[in-house]
Amino acid sequence: MAPVHASDPSPSSTPTITPDTTLDPTTGDGDHDRYAHICRKEDVTRAYITGEAIEALCGKKWVPTRDPDRYPVCPACKEAIAKIRSSGEN
Repeated sequence: MAPVHASDPSPSSTPTITPDTTLDPTTGDGDHDRYAHICRKEDVTRAYITGEAIEALCGKKWVPTRDPDRYPVCPACKEAIAKIRSSGEN
């Protein structure tokens, strides 16, 4: 997991939850490996338009293509956003 810095994401950016759609070929459909990840809204919009891969707070890189409301939030992303929010309260 990549380190989280208070400067990521920028205060003007609102994190958005997007799904991880990576499939594990050894486990069938891979639903157990899908999470909704937290990313910058601008990155998600750009990825949907251009098809570029984006990076979540947890360090996961992928191209979002699915509805994030269908998946649980990534535990590592939850932890990272909690650290960012708590560092802003000091």
